[in-house]
Amino acid sequence: MFGYIRPMQGELKVRELERFKACYCGLCHTLRRNYGLPARFILRYELVLLSMLFWEPDELPDIRRGRCIASPFRRRCYCMRTRALEICAGYTVILTYWKLRDSITDESFIKGIPYRLAALTLRRAYKKAAMDYPAFSSKMKEEMTNLAEYEHSSGHSLDQAADKFSKILEAAVPDGFPDSKRRPLLELLYHLGRWIYIIDACDDYSCDARAGLFNPIAGRFPPDADKIPASGAERLKITLTHSNNLLCSAFELLPENTWTEIVRNIIYLGMPYICEQVLKGDWPPKAKLKMKWT
Repeated sequence: MFGYIRPMQGELKVRELERFKACYCGLCHTLRRNYGLPARFILRYELVLLSMLFWEPDELPDIRRGRCIASPFRRRCYCMRTRALEICAGYTVILTYWKLRDSITDESFIKGIPYRLAALTLRRAYKKAAMDYPAFSSKMKEEMTNLAEYEHSSGHSLDQAADKFSKILEAAVPDGFPDSKRRPLLELLYHLGRWIYIIDACDDYSCDARAGLFNPIAGRFPPDADKIPASGAERLKITLTHSNNLLCSAFELLPENTWTEIVRNIIYLGMPYICEQVLKGDWPPKAKLKMKWT
């Protein structure tokens, strides 16, 4: 969806990096099997993290090797589909479809044509995903509508806008988990959603300021030469760090599974690093954070 949730590659062990790639590719394979070829092109890091969080504590990944459209000549490791990957594949389609619809609303007719074409291409996959996960699809539509109405009204509260988006990820927690897992997940995903919304607004700040588009940060920190003022960036960093700390605290209450150390790398190292990069205007991340599929 946004691409901000990544591990700090240099701090992962070699086997951990390979297993992360296998989970990433496993979600891609699941998207292809369940929702068709176009769905492979909407794969996002955020849903890889969710699949790791939804993984059962006693479940080990079944890792195979195979070729795909992204690597036709060299076989790569990938996880065979599991319930966690199935869920996150459906969520990927639903989230992306409504993100495209939101972009169509924000842009002019001409600039919105690529988003209309992408939404049309994804529509069949979306209908299937909405049938597979009707509760999440309904909640996504409701909260995205509420968020769009708020953004196009006179509301400029960053906290209120972030709260509306956070409820989308909070609703992503599947039914059937015991309270010992469900309650920390609700807390974690709420603060993860808040962090993603604010960091995305920070990343889009300059473009939105030049284009005259709504940005929830601009109401709180008016543009300074199309950039977030230094004082505003410092306060935003405090806000983002606070959300990051709260989701880390919730994560420590979850039962451990096979992905625990990789998730710990993402939330303790990757997210703070990306926060620094975005606020400094150095996004996308540099080589140390990028995934090198070699």
